[in-house]
Amino acid sequence: MSGKLLKRNLYEKGDRLLGLFPILVILGSRQSGKTVLSRQLRPEWEYFDLEKSSDFDLITSDYNLFFREFPKQVIIDEAQLDPILFRELRGVVDENRDQKNRYILTGSSSPELLKNFSDSLAGRAAVIELGTLCLNELFELPVSSFFTIVNEKINRETPVKLKSLKTRYSHNEIMKTFLKGGYPEPALHEDPSFHPIWMEQYHISYIQRDIRRLFPRLDSIRYRRFTGMLSSSSGTIINRSEMGRSLDTSEVTIKEYLEIAEGSFLWRNIPSYEHSVSRSLVKKPKGHFRDSGLSLWLQQIRSVRQLLQYPMLGATFEAFVAEEIIKGFFSVSITSPEYLYYRTKNGAEVDLILRGDFGILPIEIKFGTHAKPGTLRWLRDFLEKNRIPLGLVINNSNRILQLTENIIQLPVSVL
Repeated sequence: MSGKLLKRNLYEKGDRLLGLFPILVILGSRQSGKTVLSRQLRPEWEYFDLEKSSDFDLITSDYNLFFREFPKQVIIDEAQLDPILFRELRGVVDENRDQKNRYILTGSSSPELLKNFSDSLAGRAAVIELGTLCLNELFELPVSSFFTIVNEKINRETPVKLKSLKTRYSHNEIMKTFLKGGYPEPALHEDPSFHPIWMEQYHISYIQRDIRRLFPRLDSIRYRRFTGMLSSSSGTIINRSEMGRSLDTSEVTIKEYLEIAEGSFLWRNIPSYEHSVSRSLVKKPKGHFRDSGLSLWLQQIRSVRQLLQYPMLGATFEAFVAEEIIKGFFSVSITSPEYLYYRTKNGAEVDLILRGDFGILPIEIKFGTHAKPGTLRWLRDFLEKNRIPLGLVINNSNRILQLTENIIQLPVSVL
């Protein structure tokens, strides 16, 4: 399957947003498929890549001439490499604010791109974030009905609709995807020996190319060690002071490293749910690696057998499923929901809480095949205290079950 071009879940959303805004910005990590998506959205448009010196020079040597020649229907890849471009585009767009569907920009380093976007293009552009391949994209299936069901207002009909969902993947397919991750090139390659080679080259390129260019004064050796440590912390609350001691650096530096990892789409922070009636909340954010394959490769996990013996299997699986859910919601909703987690100082915890126009949906994610009483205890308590009508347990079971009056078990295979 190597080299295959798959239709992405965000295609319809991107197409719709282009009809509403002059500019569409597609953000995401390197090699996540931004260029492919942009060219699938508008295959007839002119394409320029700012990493090519000829394209960079063509645009930057005379902006007025460039935009006179190309006033619309233009894709500009890796747009963050030219911060001035955003100011110039503002003037071009403002000459005819009513004209939509004019430009697509892509970027793989959100800190500088989003700063330039907010300074120059606010109100003129829509932003979507492209992650690595979801399960359904990898197996060429439509987005699961789970996301459309839950994206509606949660009511008494929601459990009935959820119980009608069908499994879509075998356990082996889920485990293979969990292990390999979703970067398109290695995920679709037929030769299994290609995956570790690609991951090694990707990690080297990420450190030596992207991070060094963005942060030339950064200690790249220490940051590389940091990413390895971070991969073992996927799905957990980061203890910055402990990590700083392990790396022989300050807590402030670890905070900066976390911001870099998040801004370069390696890591996703999950904020704490602070609207609960509980007075003993843990308010520190937790987080996870956005791609399970890269996270596990950094931990030297190369087989399902090694994965099943991995001490952090549960937390890493939680991160994998949480990312599937977050990316799925991003694809079906124009206004994406918030994603949060809940933990108290006495150990009560809910892995993922989604909050949007549909209401509030707490989700427990477990690797096992059945829900343990302790899992239901904290989820049931959260539902009762916060007067929330529905909670979910997502695990490796093979059937949908009504566990309590307001808690439903769903197999991960329905996503």
